[in-house]
Amino acid sequence: MAQEYKQLLLKNQLCFPLYACGRKIVSAYTPYLKPLGLTYTQYVVLMVLWEKESVNVGQLGSTLHLDAGTLTPLLKRFEKDGYITRERSKEDERITVLNITAKGNALKKKCKDIPAKIAKTIKSLSKEDATKLYELLYKFLEEENE
Repeated sequence: MAQEYKQLLLKNQLCFPLYACGRKIVSAYTPYLKPLGLTYTQYVVLMVLWEKESVNVGQLGSTLHLDAGTLTPLLKRFEKDGYITRERSKEDERITVLNITAKGNALKKKCKDIPAKIAKTIKSLSKEDATKLYELLYKFLEEENE
């Protein structure tokens, strides 16, 4: 049966190693983020806000490839915890604008060494291979915007 349906063999799927590597990378963040009370998704939201300081929910979702159903509870919690403020856009009240607070910015200092720590855990890729992988993955992500 396996010979007849080679397209269904796990080893023939591009999606599986991407999925498994994604899980492996995200789990590598856990020892650094858990003491801060953050999940990986919360961390990447903060990274966008640290960079932009203010962004609307649609822009955030587009940047992170996340839908409103994923973002809304996370953003409500961040607001409750004092990491962000949410307000309606003055130009268009249908748009919610997110602003990082001083408390949210304070987490940046606690997270500043995480990327270097994660990079040290990826021993099987040379810097050149990692750069190529990064470029290929972003090339794939950009396809959905075309």
